[in-house]
Amino acid sequence: MRYLTALIGAALLALAIAPGAMAGDCTGFVIKVRPLNQYNHAAGNGFLAVRSGPGTGYNQVGELYLGDEFWVAERRGNWVYVGCMSGRCENPLWGPAYAEGWSYAKYLSYGGVCP
Repeated sequence: MRYLTALIGAALLALAIAPGAMAGDCTGFVIKVRPLNQYNHAAGNGFLAVRSGPGTGYNQVGELYLGDEFWVAERRGNWVYVGCMSGRCENPLWGPAYAEGWSYAKYLSYGGVCP
Protein backbone atom coordinates (compact mmCIF):
# COMPACT_ATOMS: atom_id res chain seq x y z
CA MET A 1 0.00 0.00 0.00
CA ARG A 2 2.84 2.40 0.85
CA TYR A 3 4.37 1.73 -2.59
CA LEU A 4 1.08 2.53 -4.34
CA THR A 5 0.68 5.75 -2.34
CA ALA A 6 4.23 6.81 -3.26
CA LEU A 7 3.62 5.96 -6.92
CA ILE A 8 0.40 8.00 -7.02
CA GLY A 9 2.13 10.88 -5.24
CA ALA A 10 4.98 10.86 -7.77
CA ALA A 11 2.51 10.81 -10.67
CA LEU A 12 0.57 13.77 -9.24
CA LEU A 13 3.80 15.69 -8.70
CA ALA A 14 4.85 15.03 -12.32
CA LEU A 15 1.51 16.34 -13.55
CA ALA A 16 1.82 19.47 -11.43
CA ILE A 17 5.32 20.22 -12.73
CA ALA A 18 4.79 19.18 -16.36
CA PRO A 19 2.96 22.26 -17.76
CA GLY A 20 5.71 24.66 -16.73
CA ALA A 21 8.45 22.33 -17.78
CA MET A 22 6.94 21.84 -21.23
CA ALA A 23 6.32 25.53 -21.92
CA GLY A 24 9.87 25.94 -23.25
CA ASP A 25 9.50 22.99 -25.61
CA CYS A 26 7.85 25.03 -28.38
CA THR A 27 10.47 26.31 -30.81
CA GLY A 28 10.69 27.19 -34.46
CA PHE A 29 12.29 29.11 -37.30
CA VAL A 30 11.51 32.30 -39.21
CA ILE A 31 10.28 31.59 -42.75
CA LYS A 32 8.87 33.50 -45.74
CA VAL A 33 10.77 36.76 -45.19
CA ARG A 34 13.21 38.22 -47.67
CA PRO A 35 16.85 37.20 -47.24
CA LEU A 36 19.23 39.39 -45.28
CA ASN A 37 20.91 40.66 -48.47
CA GLN A 38 17.62 42.50 -49.20
CA TYR A 39 17.52 44.14 -45.74
CA ASN A 40 15.97 47.60 -45.71
CA HIS A 41 14.63 48.68 -42.33
CA ALA A 42 12.71 51.68 -43.69
CA ALA A 43 10.94 49.57 -46.34
CA GLY A 44 10.32 46.64 -43.98
CA ASN A 45 12.33 44.15 -46.05
CA GLY A 46 14.68 41.39 -44.93
CA PHE A 47 13.36 40.99 -41.39
CA LEU A 48 10.33 40.07 -39.30
CA ALA A 49 9.26 42.74 -36.82
CA VAL A 50 9.04 41.87 -33.15
CA ARG A 51 6.43 44.11 -31.52
CA SER A 52 5.45 45.17 -28.01
CA GLY A 53 1.93 43.78 -28.50
CA PRO A 54 -0.05 41.47 -30.81
CA GLY A 55 -0.76 43.79 -33.73
CA THR A 56 0.75 46.21 -36.23
CA GLY A 57 -0.35 49.16 -34.08
CA TYR A 58 2.24 48.28 -31.45
CA ASN A 59 5.82 49.58 -31.52
CA GLN A 60 8.55 47.52 -33.09
CA VAL A 61 10.97 46.42 -30.35
CA GLY A 62 13.26 44.11 -32.32
CA GLU A 63 13.83 42.02 -35.40
CA LEU A 64 14.08 38.38 -36.39
CA TYR A 65 15.63 37.23 -39.67
CA LEU A 66 15.12 34.38 -42.13
CA GLY A 67 16.22 31.13 -40.49
CA ASP A 68 16.49 32.52 -36.94
CA GLU A 69 15.49 30.06 -34.23
CA PHE A 70 13.05 31.24 -31.55
CA TRP A 71 10.98 29.99 -28.60
CA VAL A 72 7.21 30.47 -28.28
CA ALA A 73 5.44 31.45 -25.06
CA GLU A 74 1.94 32.50 -26.14
CA ARG A 75 -0.41 32.85 -29.09
CA ARG A 76 -3.22 35.38 -29.65
CA GLY A 77 -5.02 34.90 -32.94
CA ASN A 78 -2.45 35.33 -35.73
CA TRP A 79 0.19 36.71 -33.37
CA VAL A 80 2.79 34.72 -31.43
CA TYR A 81 4.94 35.81 -28.48
CA VAL A 82 8.47 34.74 -29.40
CA GLY A 83 12.03 35.18 -28.25
CA CYS A 84 15.29 34.84 -30.16
CA MET A 85 17.28 31.68 -29.41
CA SER A 86 19.91 31.70 -32.14
CA GLY A 87 20.78 33.14 -35.53
CA ARG A 88 21.26 36.68 -36.77
CA CYS A 89 18.85 37.89 -34.03
CA GLU A 90 21.73 37.39 -31.59
CA ASN A 91 23.46 40.34 -33.29
CA PRO A 92 20.65 42.22 -35.10
CA LEU A 93 20.95 45.00 -37.64
CA TRP A 94 18.40 47.00 -35.63
CA GLY A 95 17.20 46.74 -32.05
CA PRO A 96 18.37 44.70 -29.08
CA ALA A 97 20.02 41.30 -29.22
CA TYR A 98 17.78 38.36 -28.32
CA ALA A 99 14.60 40.35 -28.93
CA GLU A 100 11.36 39.03 -27.55
CA GLY A 101 7.81 40.13 -28.24
CA TRP A 102 4.98 39.55 -30.70
CA SER A 103 5.45 38.50 -34.34
CA TYR A 104 2.99 37.60 -37.08
CA ALA A 105 2.47 33.82 -37.28
CA LYS A 106 2.49 33.68 -41.10
CA TYR A 107 6.26 34.08 -41.02
CA LEU A 108 6.91 31.45 -38.34
CA SER A 109 7.20 27.68 -38.49
CA TYR A 110 7.11 26.12 -35.04
CA GLY A 111 6.19 22.97 -33.21
CA GLY A 112 6.61 20.91 -30.10
CA VAL A 113 4.56 21.43 -26.97
CA CYS A 114 3.06 24.80 -27.93
CA PRO A 115 0.51 27.13 -26.40
